[in-house]
Amino acid sequence: MSTALQRLAEFDGLSWVAAHPDAYPALEVVHIVGIALLLGSLVVFELRVWGFASELPTAALARLSLRLSVAGFLLAAASGLLMFASQPGELLANRAFVWKIGLLAFAGLNAAMFHLRGGVHRADALARAQTVLSLGIWLAVIICGRWMAYL
Repeated sequence: MSTALQRLAEFDGLSWVAAHPDAYPALEVVHIVGIALLLGSLVVFELRVWGFASELPTAALARLSLRLSVAGFLLAAASGLLMFASQPGELLANRAFVWKIGLLAFAGLNAAMFHLRGGVHRADALARAQTVLSLGIWLAVIICGRWMAYL
């Protein structure tokens, strides 16, 4: 393990999260609410890209969905970072956690590519493929998150 990762694994600055009986469960609730906002708004937008609710303007729905998705991501990321900081060594050694972080990076790359190519304004085959990929990645992130408790 590199020196930086070793120092991170030994970090104990947020031991209060693990020590306080209600802190970790409260963070988990915030994390789940963030995931629900993120995934829920993405699914609504992706359904529009796939041709559902064609009477709704794609650009307006995209603006609303993006705001909700970003808010959900920020909630999930902030609570996730606090949970991570309470037990970095255990989580860095957890294969499901490592996969989850890799999938998060992949989800971000897919979203960036979607927006950079103007996918919001092009409901073409590539945009639809990217939304299917997005949904698959986010479901895999959730699965890895749940699997972490069992590895």
